[in-house]
Amino acid sequence: MGKLDGHVAFITGAARGLGRSHAVALAAEGADIIAVDICRQVETVPYPMSTPEDLAETVREVEALDRRIIASEVDIRDLAAVQKAVDDGVSRLGRLDIVLANAGISAPAPTLDMDEDVWDQMIDINLTGQWKTIRAAVPHIIAGGRGGSVVITSSLAALHANENIAHYSAAKAGLVGLMRVLAKELGPKNIRVNTIHPTTVATDMILNEPTYRLFRPDLDDPKREDFEVAARALNKLPIAAVEPIDISNTVLYLVTDVGRYVTGTTLVVDAGGWL
Repeated sequence: MGKLDGHVAFITGAARGLGRSHAVALAAEGADIIAVDICRQVETVPYPMSTPEDLAETVREVEALDRRIIASEVDIRDLAAVQKAVDDGVSRLGRLDIVLANAGISAPAPTLDMDEDVWDQMIDINLTGQWKTIRAAVPHIIAGGRGGSVVITSSLAALHANENIAHYSAAKAGLVGLMRVLAKELGPKNIRVNTIHPTTVATDMILNEPTYRLFRPDLDDPKREDFEVAARALNKLPIAAVEPIDISNTVLYLVTDVGRYVTGTTLVVDAGGWL
């Protein structure tokens, strides 16, 4: 028996990275999955984004665990598209218990030199898109009458300032305010709402040249090993980055009965980075 047998989770940004890791981890505990990802490039993002093939791999890995998964290519900036994906998934899988508002982008830029589109797309995806995800999905949890859990992926950047990510930090900090209001509004319905705040995670959103340059502006052509030197200095534990499964294990704590009374919380998984 899995801790999530009979449950259904809606996960955004599910094609790779944290989203795929969450989908597989929840499926391993018995959950069926509704998965969405944009699966194309956003104009202002400087690293390659997910592809349809990435989403197909998530489907393969979940189905290998003998769980059901309904996957579709959806831009979370499009409320109608998110709504359709959730409605179709719930229609086919029968219920919804968990929402993981996980999709997000990174596009480092100096605050005063930042192009307007870079700011706007960051806020549209990393903040407004999370609200649209929740707006579309949580009514299904309410309708089920069984309670549930919402986990929003924020960041250590919401709590600890670094240069060249003002738009990212603003969006991730905004998610904390959104979470706290939702935790109050949804608590009487036995729906818990929390944010997770990771330090650097070893995913494609981090392991790329623009991020290496963000961490090592002192070098003309920084590589992963150069990034890791700076990242280890950020964390107090002797690691450069946590693994996706470390964040997925935290999600499992929040969405299962183990964390049944945890709500309104900023849960930091940062290897001591906030210190």
